[in-house]
Amino acid sequence: MAIIHTLLAIASLPLADLASAERVLGAYIFQRHGDRTAKGLPPTKLTDLGYNQEYMTGNFFHERYISASSQNHIEGISSSVVNLAQISASAPQDTVIQISGQAFLQGLYPPVGSAANETLRNGTTVYSPLSGYQLIPMGDVQSGSSSEDNTWLQSTSECNNAEVSSNDYFYSSSYQQLLSSTSSLYKSLESNLNNTVSSSGLSFKNAFTIWDLLNVASIHNASASIPSDAVMEELLVLANTHEFNLAYNSSEPIRAVAGMTLAGEVLTSLNKTISSGGKSKLNIQFGAYATFLAYFGLAGLSNNVNFTGMPVYASSMTWELVTNTSGTGMPSESDINVRFLFHNGTSIEGSTELEAYPLFGQSDVEIPWTQFVDSTKKFAITSQQQWCQACGNSTGICSSTSDSSSNASSSKSSSSGGMSLAVAGVIGAMVTLGVLAGLTALLLLVFNLRLVRKSTLASLGRGSETSITPVAEKAA
Repeated sequence: MAIIHTLLAIASLPLADLASAERVLGAYIFQRHGDRTAKGLPPTKLTDLGYNQEYMTGNFFHERYISASSQNHIEGISSSVVNLAQISASAPQDTVIQISGQAFLQGLYPPVGSAANETLRNGTTVYSPLSGYQLIPMGDVQSGSSSEDNTWLQSTSECNNAEVSSNDYFYSSSYQQLLSSTSSLYKSLESNLNNTVSSSGLSFKNAFTIWDLLNVASIHNASASIPSDAVMEELLVLANTHEFNLAYNSSEPIRAVAGMTLAGEVLTSLNKTISSGGKSKLNIQFGAYATFLAYFGLAGLSNNVNFTGMPVYASSMTWELVTNTSGTGMPSESDINVRFLFHNGTSIEGSTELEAYPLFGQSDVEIPWTQFVDSTKKFAITSQQQWCQACGNSTGICSSTSDSSSNASSSKSSSSGGMSLAVAGVIGAMVTLGVLAGLTALLLLVFNLRLVRKSTLASLGRGSETSITPVAEKAA
């Protein structure tokens, strides 16, 4: 009877109370930069609209993960003044992306006002500048430098094999078919583009650049001649097709190297959250749309047509570590799940809600941690050496890796073949002596020489050492 009363009591609880039983242990966010000027007109710059988009998105994540009153508050994370031991942020060397990151972080941990003031020993109060603006440093991401000044994003990956694989798309039958069938459409845009693209460049080969120029103009240039909404939609579909095929191909996984690297960073970061007992809580990386597309393909998300197009400015995807165990502290790995969420856009452009999606072809939106690890490891790149080998790079940062690999390989061969270095040295010396003995025998034969015992020489009065004597002397 007591069990029935307990079940009835649970059933009568509001859904919000049931949801609050879930604990968020940590999260990893990958964030696209905000609105910018056109790539076809470098140098590309983050616009005021883009800065505002990123700030608002950062503020949204403050309300989700940082605010103490949020149901999705990351357990134990500082809710007002940032604790730099709990959070890390990174971005490539790119002006648009790095400034986007700064705007996002400003929204994530906004100024704290007078709480940042400091009173010195002599009683003087030092007022914090910018109303207690909080500084969160950003680390560097190896690839992606100057990506927003480059319309060909794969080249910013610096991965040789990925570039070769992407270029293969331009020789595919699907590309050739679209290049031919859309020729008249792109030629018709010459007046709209106002000589920003040459006549010879008006083709599907430059699908992204052309759409990007017109899209930016449709947002910022009131006097620009913009094609109809139907044409702009067609150009967007073509640009999406062009960019997705450059970022991912199921038969050539290395093409999605950006997604492989991101997957490795997510895996390493979330594992650190678990292994540190929750000391590391939130990690954020800022980047470009190609990384989204690459990960979508690798994680099995592109089976949904909504994951085959470029995410819009300030889009977010996040991986959350969650558990339903009670209490505090890090539970066992068997009690931890991963939930993937994606939002295509910012709060300025529509709903602020993140939506959960199942990964790796699963039906559930939450996946056990151990299963997430196993599935991610199938394509994730987790070390520089692994990246160099996958990309076929041997120069730059990979030159030392190649040397180390060669040395390690040589050392391994010496030790794993069942022969120590000392034994190998003895055998080498014996082989050398054998060769010398063979050469001596050859000389004796060619020059008609022979070895004479020292006793024989003594009887002949020639000394006491063994000597090589002509055979003819014996006869004498």
